[in-house]
Amino acid sequence: MTRDNNLIGQSLTRIEDLPLVTGKGRFVGDMSFPHQLHMRIVRSSHAHARILSISVEAALALPGVRAVWTAQDIPEIGPIDFREGKIEKLEPYRQPVLARDMLRYVGEPVAAVFATDAYIAEDAADLVTIEVEELPVIIAADATPGEFAPGLSTEAAIVTQGFGDVESAFASAHAVVELDLSVGRHSGVPLETRGAIGRYDTARDVLELHGAAKVPHKNRESLARLFGRSTAALHLFEVHVGGGFGVRGEIYPEDILVLAAALRFEGAVKWIEDRREHLIATNHSRQQRHKIRAAVDAEGTLLAIDNEFWHDQGAYPRTHAMRVAETTCGILPGPYHLGAYKATGHYRLTNKTPAATYRAPGRYETNFIRERLLDAIAERLEISRVDVRRRNLIRSDEMPYARPLSVLEDDVSYDSGDYEGLLDKSLALIGWDDLQRELAERRAKGECVGAGLALFVEKSGLGPSDGAKVNVDTTGEIEVITGGASVGQGFETVMAQVCAQALGSDYRRVRVVHGQTNRIEYGIGAHASRATVMTANAVHAAATKVREKALAVAAELLQSDPAALDIVNGEVIQRDREGGPSISLGQIAHHLRPSSPTRRGSDPGLSAEGWFDTAHQTYPYGNQIAVVRIDRETGAVIVERYVIAYDIGRAINPMLVRGQILGGFVQGLGGALYEEFLYDERGEPLCVTFADYLLPTLSEVPPVDVIIAEDAPSTRNPLGIKGAGESGIAAVGAAIASAIDDALGHPGAITSLPVTPQRLKRIIDGLKSGSIPR
Repeated sequence: MTRDNNLIGQSLTRIEDLPLVTGKGRFVGDMSFPHQLHMRIVRSSHAHARILSISVEAALALPGVRAVWTAQDIPEIGPIDFREGKIEKLEPYRQPVLARDMLRYVGEPVAAVFATDAYIAEDAADLVTIEVEELPVIIAADATPGEFAPGLSTEAAIVTQGFGDVESAFASAHAVVELDLSVGRHSGVPLETRGAIGRYDTARDVLELHGAAKVPHKNRESLARLFGRSTAALHLFEVHVGGGFGVRGEIYPEDILVLAAALRFEGAVKWIEDRREHLIATNHSRQQRHKIRAAVDAEGTLLAIDNEFWHDQGAYPRTHAMRVAETTCGILPGPYHLGAYKATGHYRLTNKTPAATYRAPGRYETNFIRERLLDAIAERLEISRVDVRRRNLIRSDEMPYARPLSVLEDDVSYDSGDYEGLLDKSLALIGWDDLQRELAERRAKGECVGAGLALFVEKSGLGPSDGAKVNVDTTGEIEVITGGASVGQGFETVMAQVCAQALGSDYRRVRVVHGQTNRIEYGIGAHASRATVMTANAVHAAATKVREKALAVAAELLQSDPAALDIVNGEVIQRDREGGPSISLGQIAHHLRPSSPTRRGSDPGLSAEGWFDTAHQTYPYGNQIAVVRIDRETGAVIVERYVIAYDIGRAINPMLVRGQILGGFVQGLGGALYEEFLYDERGEPLCVTFADYLLPTLSEVPPVDVIIAEDAPSTRNPLGIKGAGESGIAAVGAAIASAIDDALGHPGAITSLPVTPQRLKRIIDGLKSGSIPR
């Protein structure tokens, strides 16, 4: 390690991977406690029905079965709360832990079986019978609302945002462009399904949840309220997580049930979800229909956008409440100037698996909607797709750029960005003009090929605060305690790099603690691309305090001025005296022991706590370019090449940023071409295995060129960083749709995602027959 100790910006090897690649990882499925019970959930096979009776006698008679619960067995447990607290208008719509009188989707928990063995629990669950009266099913959010309960409509809320005089802008417009667009229902499908172990420690009167993820501290607060316990008597523990993507780590009925059973049975209760359960019971996402129109002048300048959309929430609000619909309203304008804007969202319940957040919630959808609109404007006014975007982009000299909108209850204010400059980099990398000539030549030879592009603004670093603790022990080892969470994104490595740079140490000597609510009282977890921005800046603050303390103590011990000292390789040295006296961080920690006679009034321990506060999120941005080829006979889309450009402000570890971008891209590819949850007219899910719910494989993933730009560091945190977790996925659907249009030679052909082979074949056949007008 050199004297400059410049660790930030280096692609250092991940420190968390050794147990994972050597088979020593510990996932919740690997954990067990003595004498634990196993839980199996009996789920509804009806999309909408009134419960007449539930028979559990046969299941209870099976040897090894400890108990079978229905809602009547847990009257003390109320419905699932929202993460951010009470929301009055949604309170009556909350989901019960076990269905009480009504069934509202296939997969809804109806009963819970507890047995000494997982296989016995599964056999017993098959013996539980449910008698019902079937009721009419609502499958489409844009259909006429029905009755959720007496006096309650399935339109649970209407969300609105906007600014300016929309009607006047449309009245004076040179042209009005209108589209009807939709995004299908899909979700994150992590390698590891959900799982949880509830354990009650009777000796300490502490309730534990093992297998927590994403937001352990927030979930502890909610669960403590639900069970009427102090947060000191309830702790959540994160273990290795096989992918999160927004769907893992929310509070689900099963998490509450294992805790309730652990309390009642005074022991441990384990539950592991199988893949079929995952596809019908874990949060879905995305599904929206938009009717959007834009008013433009003769040059293609956006004057106003008016957007009405229908958000398919599924059967119940989840713990995030209306955040996806609200984000949809607040983020849709993207990187473009806009004089007036109105968004109206219908937040509606249907008889499907409930929906919530999935990587880039509200942005994957709105990027598709807005960029389809920009392509349509270009076609209408006969200007290029690149030019229509250039003419409307917010300029770098206009930053910070505020809009009277909100995202996640935070006023929208773009902190920094050079949107046009990054677009130029992407166009130069792919050779846009040469590419157009090459594609024209290929089309002349009969190939169906095209290119498309999409621009986007992300959001990251949601505040308001996060904290961290840093401690150096007498061996020189460093411990960083955070309230963050690791879902595979390289969290430990990033925090170690930030801490080690501040302390002049080897990042491999930093141990990062996360997801353990018994080690730190507060934490934001890992969601909304906030961990690096918030937690890394808190670690930086704490480590800087430790550095200052170490230099002050070392100055006294070395009889030197603190300003003349530096820390290199964990040793405090004198800058201008090569080979002069030095002292290690471990030795300084030894001098700061409570019993040390050399402590001389200093607070004991070489440790500190640091906090980072922010008033607004950061807004990274990017663009994506797709090149596709279409098989006219099958409707298959082959993505031949892809470019992703993303400005992260400052990259702590570029290799990890690239990994996040590439992983997100593959998930976006799934949503663009393959993945979709479908239902029949009775509300029966049709995609309950990977034979029906199609995921992209390595053979479908094209070469991807990634540009990681650092042209616009954030002005809102000392490290200048922005989030990266949702960058790769954000505009994939938009860019691929644009490229397919180009290949077909029919702008506006693609109006919905995913563009499955069957749908595209129908479009191709329709263009041939003339049923789809050119």
